[in-house]
Amino acid sequence: MKAVYHKGPKGMEGLTYGDLDQAQVKAGEVRVKLKTAGLNHRDLFVLTRHGEEDPALVVGSDGAGIVEETGEGVTNVQKGDEVIINPGINWKHNTDAPPPEFDIVGLPGHGTFAESIVLPADNAVKKPDHLSWEESGVLALAGLTAYRALFTRGQIKEGMNVLIPGIGSGVATFLLQFAKAAGATVYVTSRSEEKRRKALEIGADYAIDSEGDWEEAVNGTKMDLVIECVGAATFNKSLKQLRKGGTIVTFGASAGDEVTINLRDFFYGQQNLLGSTMGSAEELDEMIAFIEKHQIHPVMDQVYELADYKAAFERIEKAEQLGKIGFSIS
Repeated sequence: MKAVYHKGPKGMEGLTYGDLDQAQVKAGEVRVKLKTAGLNHRDLFVLTRHGEEDPALVVGSDGAGIVEETGEGVTNVQKGDEVIINPGINWKHNTDAPPPEFDIVGLPGHGTFAESIVLPADNAVKKPDHLSWEESGVLALAGLTAYRALFTRGQIKEGMNVLIPGIGSGVATFLLQFAKAAGATVYVTSRSEEKRRKALEIGADYAIDSEGDWEEAVNGTKMDLVIECVGAATFNKSLKQLRKGGTIVTFGASAGDEVTINLRDFFYGQQNLLGSTMGSAEELDEMIAFIEKHQIHPVMDQVYELADYKAAFERIEKAEQLGKIGFSIS
């Protein structure tokens, strides 16, 4: 089968488009013939985490396609079913944190940037009827991450003021759409004037220049909830916008892992700091029900042919996208 896989040198140097053997379907597994796949920042990190001496690894965590073969004992899907890939393996129920056996499709096992994938049958989930194949292929990882951060961890409610720094990524655009559907007033930030304009077009109430004065831009309004994924570059500016008793949820650190905060201001303010990552199969089902109820479609940036993977990886590495980057496979 044709696939984008990593082998040998770390980074893009070890990434190749070529032929790999298909895996055999075992009991409890399915083979999905993939029609589309979605690119995530995680796929960049995999290129440095995958060992130089390890066997070739198909990259990618998101995808959608048609069940082609089922293994012994599989009852939840059958051949011909249209499905999306749940990228989270071995996290079934909504718990405080992932279980120790939790893994993500695309490392350590093969991922979705290929003509087919073999994975546990439980990770093949019915495709939402209102989504196209391209939209379905980019949904799960970013949508699930946004859903858990907003609803499970952030406990978003109608009427809240919500701040999303760094609009542009797939998760950030889902956060914006979900928060608006939940009845919140949504503030976003970006250095890019074009991204701020597009964010307003897809529903943001206010779009702030990341390099400007945030306090002046919000005109004294304090946030009930902040969802942080940028990291050190914005964390303290985000925290400064949080009301007393408010909550900040963080799930990423693309601009630095370590921050220093004023603890006295934090505990006098009775504020809450929560971590979040991905989500359970139970939350994925809830997220799909939510987008079906509100007829939400992923914000699509660009869709590439799988053979054009270099251009797609370059675009996400430079943070040029607004929304999701996808691959068309078949």
